[in-house]
Amino acid sequence: MTFDQLVKAELEKARRKHPQTYPSAHYFYGVIAEEVDEFWDLVKAQNHDRAAMLKELVQIAAMAQRAAEDIGLLKD
Repeated sequence: MTFDQLVKAELEKARRKHPQTYPSAHYFYGVIAEEVDEFWDLVKAQNHDRAAMLKELVQIAAMAQRAAEDIGLLKD
């Protein structure tokens, strides 16, 4: 799968798990910061788990896209 396909699948999974919209930039800041922290922990590790690193990057991208959509930053 390509990166954008992985992000699309992750975004769909997140929307199924949490179907409500979150129109708060503060909420998404917290979610994205948590994902970035998890990626940073993997970066600092002696042995890089490449699959886990990719997973975190996909989650960061998916939550960034969801934030843009839920907050209403994208034009229809």
